[in-house]
Amino acid sequence: MTTKQEMIEIIKAENPTLQIGDDDAGYTQLSADDYEATIAEWADNRLAKEQAKAEIEAARQTKISAYQKLGLTEAEIEALAPAPKPLVKPTA
Repeated sequence: MTTKQEMIEIIKAENPTLQIGDDDAGYTQLSADDYEATIAEWADNRLAKEQAKAEIEAARQTKISAYQKLGLTEAEIEALAPAPKPLVKPTA
């Protein structure tokens, strides 16, 4: 699992600068403090999502283990505890 500092470094590499605004009013670059606060918030959100996914997978693995002990086939187990499907991002 990624640490918060590692996640912050990843996000900073993806977003070296951040701007707020819109096409009509124009854009303004965030101050250094606002930039750091936004990056930290994003890191917390990503870590929470990563943790939730790990907890879901751990629960799934616990179920699979129990089903295997009961002697269920792989097909039966897949029907009861299907592998998560990746999200498909819409294309423009």
